Amino acid sequence: MAPKRKGKKGKAKGTPIVDGLAPEDMSKEQVEEHIGRIREELDREREERNYFQLERDKIHTFWEITRRQLEEKKAELRNKDREMEEAEERHQVEIKVYKQKVKHLLYEHQNNLTEMKAEGTVVMKLAQKEHRTQEGALRKDMRALKVELREQELAGEVVVKNLRLKHTEEITKMRNDFERQVREIESKYDKKMKMLRDELDLRRKTEIHEVEERKNSQINTLMQRHEEAFTDIKNYYNDITLNNLALINSLKEQMEDMRKKEEHLEREMAEVSMQNKRLADPLQKARDEMHEMQKQLGNYERDKQILVCTKARLKVTEKELKDLQWEHEVLEQRFLKVQQERDELYQKFTAAIQEVQQKTGFKNLLLERKLQALNAAVEKREVQFNEVLAASNLDPATLTLVSRKLEDVLESKNSTIKDLQYELARVCKAHNDLLRTYEAKLLAFGIPLDNVGFKPLETAVVGQTLGQGPAGLVGSPT
Repeated sequence: MAPKRKGKKGKAKGTPIVDGLAPEDMSKEQVEEHIGRIREELDREREERNYFQLERDKIHTFWEITRRQLEEKKAELRNKDREMEEAEERHQVEIKVYKQKVKHLLYEHQNNLTEMKAEGTVVMKLAQKEHRTQEGALRKDMRALKVELREQELAGEVVVKNLRLKHTEEITKMRNDFERQVREIESKYDKKMKMLRDELDLRRKTEIHEVEERKNSQINTLMQRHEEAFTDIKNYYNDITLNNLALINSLKEQMEDMRKKEEHLEREMAEVSMQNKRLADPLQKARDEMHEMQKQLGNYERDKQILVCTKARLKVTEKELKDLQWEHEVLEQRFLKVQQERDELYQKFTAAIQEVQQKTGFKNLLLERKLQALNAAVEKREVQFNEVLAASNLDPATLTLVSRKLEDVLESKNSTIKDLQYELARVCKAHNDLLRTYEAKLLAFGIPLDNVGFKPLETAVVGQTLGQGPAGLVGSPT
């Protein structure tokens, strides 16, 4: 920026005044000082003029550059406008080409839909036929498996009954044998017990008789000795009067000894009786132990026979169990295979149902849109035709001829619309029949409809009532 001026340059129409004085009244120093200030101001004005000149040149250069850039941008803008116009023209041409291609594609799509519809019908019929064949084969296999399972159950029941009868017979036979053996053992040991009792009674009687004989012999001996002593006393009474008292005492002592011996013998008798009684208790215990041993022997033999029979039956039962396990594994593998085939058929059937439902829904949508487009086109053509008739001012004969041709065209279009409506109703009816067949098959296979995972939608046609007959016999709208 240019420096500011410090002084002011005053201009007057008359005599100039410098610092409040006229030039004539100024001194030399003041004039020189004034001249110095004027020179400084002149230098400053020159600097400012040079600075403003440079600024003007710079601004002019900037203006020229900006003008050239503006012209270039305008030229670029014109080129862009021209390119946009050319692009718009190319775009219009491409739109026309794409419209033509879309028409061709729609035509080809319609043809492909017709072909795919025919192929889908054929494939569906073949799949239904194959499904019915497989279903019949599976039902035959199921019936055969049920019959075989029933036969095996009956055979198993017969085998179990035979085994039970055989087991009952063996048990009866073994019971009879054991009872017979018990009776024989009882009779044998009864005889032994009777012989042992007789032998013990005889031994006891013999011992008692021997004790009595010894007692009688001792009594007789004592009596004889007493008699001999008494005779000696009588014979030698006079001879041995001095020794009578001693002898009497000795005899008394002997009598006391004899009484003691007699008491001792009686005690021995009592002890023998007690011993006999004591022997009777061990005898009874021995008898009880013998009976217990006989029972244990019988139980041991019976358990041994039962163990042998049980081992034999266990081997037979293990063999039968292995056979039944093998048959169970075979049946389980068959069942898993049949279940897997059923799941595959169910998945294929569900996929086919969904695919047919999508195709029919898409086809119904296309037919409805096509019908709406045809109705709009007919209305538009009628309006255009009425406008043309109103603007042409034709004679009545030509008008009648044109009207007849138009009615023929409209009648052909109406017949086409009716055919399309009939085809739409037939497709909807086929879709509904397929849904009912699908639900019936699910119920036949024992699958509830709630487990499907989705709710099938039945299609309906506005203005039409679908009949209850097959899909090929759909009634026309009334």
